[in-house]
Amino acid sequence: MSATQEAIVQLLPLAGDTFDKNKVTPGLLGFIVFAALALGVWGLMKSMSHHMGRVDFKEAPEPAPTEGPRAP
Repeated sequence: MSATQEAIVQLLPLAGDTFDKNKVTPGLLGFIVFAALALGVWGLMKSMSHHMGRVDFKEAPEPAPTEGPRAP
């Protein structure tokens, strides 16, 4: 086992005692990521609304009923 691995094995149990697992929060980075995703979704929805408003859809009229084949 190398010296680095020995140091990691000895310090690893200490890392578990440095914070309370019941009070861990996402913090500022989590908020920034969430806010960026929310702004991205808002921008996409606004763009989609704009593009859907520009669609000019006109329904074609139904064809007039035609008579069946004539008997000779």
